[in-house]
Formats: sequence, structure tokens, C-alpha cells
Amino acid sequence: MSYLLALDQGTSSSRSILFKANGELVAVAQRELSQSYPQPGWVEHDPMEIWQTQLATAREVLAKAGLQASDIKAVGITNQRETTVIWNRRTGQPIHQAIVWQDRRTEAACAALRDLSLGAPLQQKTGLLIDAYFSATKIGWILDHVAGARAQAERGELAFGTVDSWLLWQLTGGRVHATDVSNASRTLLFNLHRQTWDEELLQTFGIPASMLPEVHPSAHRFGQVESAHLGSEIAIGGIAGDQQAALFGQACFLPGMAKITYGTGCFLLMHCGSQFKTSANGLITTSAAQPDSRPQFALEGSVFIGGAVVQWLRDGLRAIDSSSEVEALAQSVPDAGGVVFVPAFTGLGAPYWQPQARGAITGLTRGSTIAHIARAALESIAFQNAALLQAMSLDAVAAGSAPLTELRVDGGACVNDSLMQFQADLLGIPVLRPQVIETTALGAAYLAGLSCGVYSGLGELADQWQAERIFSPAMPREQAAVLMQQWERAVKQVVAP
Repeated sequence: MSYLLALDQGTSSSRSILFKANGELVAVAQRELSQSYPQPGWVEHDPMEIWQTQLATAREVLAKAGLQASDIKAVGITNQRETTVIWNRRTGQPIHQAIVWQDRRTEAACAALRDLSLGAPLQQKTGLLIDAYFSATKIGWILDHVAGARAQAERGELAFGTVDSWLLWQLTGGRVHATDVSNASRTLLFNLHRQTWDEELLQTFGIPASMLPEVHPSAHRFGQVESAHLGSEIAIGGIAGDQQAALFGQACFLPGMAKITYGTGCFLLMHCGSQFKTSANGLITTSAAQPDSRPQFALEGSVFIGGAVVQWLRDGLRAIDSSSEVEALAQSVPDAGGVVFVPAFTGLGAPYWQPQARGAITGLTRGSTIAHIARAALESIAFQNAALLQAMSLDAVAAGSAPLTELRVDGGACVNDSLMQFQADLLGIPVLRPQVIETTALGAAYLAGLSCGVYSGLGELADQWQAERIFSPAMPREQAAVLMQQWERAVKQVVAP
């Protein structure tokens, strides 16, 4: 029996998951990750805590399963993307807290670049929009705000990485500074056409090339986990950013296949095959996880606040004691009673791209209760995803492709049956929940298994995917259209004029 270990480093926790080669989940270990909010709109993590919690869960999951490191065929890494870590190459110590993907501190710098009309040429090279979401301006901020950092970087003393690179460096004892194409494509520094770091973009953002990791396909022999960490060396055979890993774990290998991951944020990706396509509807183009050197692309839309809205109900509004209570509270009323919740706590992502927007609850009446607000909060997740899918369908039709006919779902909130049904109702297409919902980690495991010979190819992986439940749309399309109009009216109240 071949076992594969996935290290799944996310925004709110570090997890390690063991899979059998057939995709069966063996064991899970998880540790919460501290969040830091130094100023409004700023979000940071401690890079050493990221590493320590990830290593601790890897050790714990092996113990839970009664396995040794020598029983593991390969390790795959998947990670929160865009989050930026810079460390000293000699000491291995970070020079600043990790700046998280949600962080908005560099919006002014992004606005200045947009004012120079750089948006279109950067999108043509990178597939991305100029936004504080991505890594480039985060790197610049650290270099400009940590004493001596820019001079150190110019001397080649500093290394930049997204979280995958940081973990890879630690796991290999500082021997490997690398990433994969899916993570590189999230930096605003990677030329998707040439599949390499772009010198002109590095100059635009003022970032020395010596800071950057080597870029490889997602299924690649990156190095070895040092024996001191887990007891013996294990091949590190796969790396992919969390959303591309989920697309891969959902077996969306063909153009036109799509998935949504419900996590802290929500992420809709549609596979586009080997052709680079630029969105005309507020989406971005990104590298899909690559099993080999041939480029693969995806269209993506990102919702900044998905499951995090439930955390706000718990921690901010104190409407619930635990996140698991939200479905029952929402189901205690037949509908949201006209209440619409736009959770633009850190601005609005695709397809709106309104960084200055802030959250609002509209439609309140004297009869509104906390249950209506909870239901509106859950429905806000589905509304945002429906807006993404509408934009994605427009891009698909413009490119001569058929609109989406089904959507695969994963992530923590996909276990919420009422949310999944409401999502299907708004979209008007079936929503498919897989038997294994840990598709992000599964995708990383699959990539590692491919590079190490566990699998013969993508066909074998596609055959392993099975649906656990299919949610078919039941709401009349006219009613769904009215609800989407209510949502769009609410959005207009929070966006900048």
C-alpha cells in the first residue's frame, strides 16, 4: 500500500493529511494558526508559527496512523497563496511577519501603478490585475519598511517565497529555494507566456531577481524532507497553491471543468487548457497545477470573505458560540426577510475589484432578527459565487466555449446542505459534492504521487473521482434573477462611486 502525505498550510490553520494511493483519507491532524491585525486592513502571520504548526501536524498525523516516515512514498505541499515571507538566507530567520493575502496595506501603491496605465500590460503578461492581493507590492513594502532590508536584498542576502517556498526551505534544511508555477503565477512577477520571472516586472516593482525561488512544474522532485524532521527522508514530489491543488484534486483536468472551494474566502476556477485567455469580465488568468512542463491555465475569481463571515458572526457579532451553530440559526427562519449582507470587510474581489468597499447589511426592518442576519450572511457566500460564475460564463461564451453545465465544490462550508442547495438554485446548474471533500490536500498528494510513479497518469486519477451528493436547482429562474438583482443593488451601496 502506497501512502502519500499532504501538508495543507492554510490561512486559519496548518493541517497534515495522509491518503492511500486510491484517494482514501487515512488520518488528519490540524493546529490553529494565529491571526494578527496590526492596523485596519492589515493581516499578518508569524512565519515561524506557520512552520512549527505544520511540522507538528506532520508528526502528529503519522502517529495517529501508526506509520513511520519510511512508509510514506512522497510529500505534497499546498498552501495559502500570495502570502509573502522574506527571510535571511544565512540565518533562515524571517525579517518581518508574513503579509497575508487578505492584507490591504499596499492599496495606495497599487493605485499609483494603475494611474500610470500599467494595468493592461501587466494583465497581458501575468494574467492578473494590479491589486494588493498579490505578492509583488507586499515584497516592496517589506523591503521599504524593514531597516536595511533593501540593501540586504541587493546584496543577495534575502530570499522571498510564498508559503510553499518557506516550508520547502525549512523541510530541506535550507537546501532548496523553489516554488511551482501555480504559486509563481500569483506574484505579479511571473510571465505566463514565457513561464519565467519577468525582468521588466521586477524593475517595475523594484525587486532584485536574486530574492526569487526557482520555478518548476507542480509535479516535480523538489527535494527531500530532512530525516531529523520526521524520522527519515521523504521525497517532496508536489507543490501547488491551494486553489489550483483543489482544481487538480477535483479531477478538473479538461477545459471547461470548474470548481468552487469554500474556505476563509471562496475561489472559483475553470480549467482553460493550454491556451492563455484574458478575462473581459473581472476575472484573472492563472497557471493551473502542471503535472509536467506543458503550460496549463485557468480562469479564476476570488471572493475575499467567504467562510470568514461566519467567523465574524461568532467573534465579532457574538451571535453564535461556534461556527457549527450557524446553519441551524439560519434555518430557523424561512428566508432572509429581505436582509442582504455584503461582507466587504477587506474590499470586494472579483468580479467587482472594489478595494475601498466596506461591509454592509441592508434591508433591515423592525422585524429583522439575528437569524435573518445569519441567513443573509450564509447567502452572501452563494451570491458572491454566483456573480463570479456569471462573469466566467460570459468569458467562456466569448471564447467560443459552452457555458458551465455543472460545478464541483469542496472546502469546509460545502458540507452545509442548505448553502449548497441555495448555490445550485442561484446558479441554475447542478452542484456536485465529492466523496472526498479534502480536495486541496488530495490534489497535492496526487501531484506528489505522479512525480514519484504512484500513478500512471491523469486518467487513473479522473477515474477515482466520485460524487457523494448532487444538488440540483429547484428554484424558478425568475425568482433566482430577482434575488441576484437584490444582491447587486446592495453591492452598489458599498462600492466607491
